[in-house]
This record gives sequence, C-alpha cells and structure tokens, in this order.
Amino acid sequence: MGRLEKKIALVTGAGSGFGRAICLEFGRQGAHVFASDRDDDSNQETVDLIKEAGGSATPLHLDVCEVKDIAAALSTIEQAHGRLDVLVNNAGITQREDFRHITDEQWHEILDINLTAAMRLSRDGLKLLTAADGASIINISSIMEGVHVRQLSAYSTTKAAIAGLSRSIAVEYAAFNVRVNYICPGYAATAMTERILRNEAVRQGLVNRTPLKRFAAPEDIAKAALFLASDEASFITGEGLTVDGGMNIQL
Repeated sequence: MGRLEKKIALVTGAGSGFGRAICLEFGRQGAHVFASDRDDDSNQETVDLIKEAGGSATPLHLDVCEVKDIAAALSTIEQAHGRLDVLVNNAGITQREDFRHITDEQWHEILDINLTAAMRLSRDGLKLLTAADGASIINISSIMEGVHVRQLSAYSTTKAAIAGLSRSIAVEYAAFNVRVNYICPGYAATAMTERILRNEAVRQGLVNRTPLKRFAAPEDIAKAALFLASDEASFITGEGLTVDGGMNIQL
C-alpha cells in the first residue's frame, strides 16, 4: 500500500521540474495522477514515465491562465472520479528584470501564472475537494517569499502572495475538511534555474551559502509534497515547509 493509495491528485506544471517529480512520486505512492501542463508533449512524457513505473495517470491540457482550461480540467476529473483528494498548484515562471523596467505585461503575466491560477483552481475546485474525505491543497512558493535579491521583485511578490493565500485559505477551508499548505524550495537544478547555474562562480557561491552544500533535487520537493498530501500530515494546515538545505537561515 502506498501512502497515497487510491487518492486522486491534480498537479499543474507537470511537464518538467518539480511538477514532473511530484507526479512521479505520487504515482509511485498509489495515487491516480492528473498531470496537467500547457505543453502537451512534455506532459505526455510525464504520464508515460508514471505508467512505466507501474503507476496510473491521465494527461490534461491545462494553460493555467485560461479559465476555460481550468473548467475543462475540473470537469474531466469530476466525470471520472467525482472528487479530488490532492491539488498541487505548481505551475510557475520566473523573471529577472530591474523593477524600474518591468512592464505592465510582464507584471500581469507572472501574477496570472504564479498566483491567480492557484487562486482559481483552489476556488473552483472546492466542490471536488469537499467530496473527498479530507483533501489537501499544496501550493509551491519559494524561499524568495522572504529572502529578496535584485531583479526578482515580481517573482518574490508572487511567492509571498502564495504564502499569504495559503494561510488565508487554510482558515476558510478548514470548515470543509480541506488542508492548505505550501512549500518553499530553495535553489534547485531545474530548467528554471539553468541559465544562472551555468555560471560556475554563481553556482559555487550559492552552494557555499547553503549549509548542506548542494542544491535541491526535484525529488526533494516531491518528498515534501508527498508528506503534506499524505494522512501523516492530517493535522497540519496553513504551514510553509522550507526545503532549501538551510540557505534561508544563512543568507
């Protein structure tokens, strides 16, 4: 028996990075995973990997900025299972730009993907979440919600807002037996960080500022998500779990 046996999970941004790792971990632990992404090819790769490992998964085309895509995804889950046990709002982008040069378009794009999408899925998915016997929402924030560096003002704003949104929803959704928590990853070796980590001086500098002397692997974040999704965390809500090797306490 896996730790998520027979649970139904929806993961956004499933085509790569944290999203793919979370999908694979959930699949290994017995969940049926609805893997969703706007990139159908990479999303299908995730589903294929889950099935190759003996898990169960369904691909969903989901551009989290499209209200119709969100409605269609939730409708598909409702028709197939009638409930949703775990929602992981993982889809996100980053930007590097001096605040004085940020355009309205850049600002709205990152807010729509990183924040508004999580709000919509958490709000519109409530019917399915309440149909489960103790559901869980897991939002992906970042250590940048409280640690700030140049050129990441928009990104940090969205991740701080995700933390605040998670705590607020946790209070409201407790009445429906739905837990809401968030994860704050540190620097990880993913496509999102590839450009800056190619610079060896920057890479080594970040490692030196991390007490555990390495970057997070996507699997580290997946293990944290597994804990929060499982019944082992049944009395945990409104909390942020930092997974950064200690970086935020040494910066």
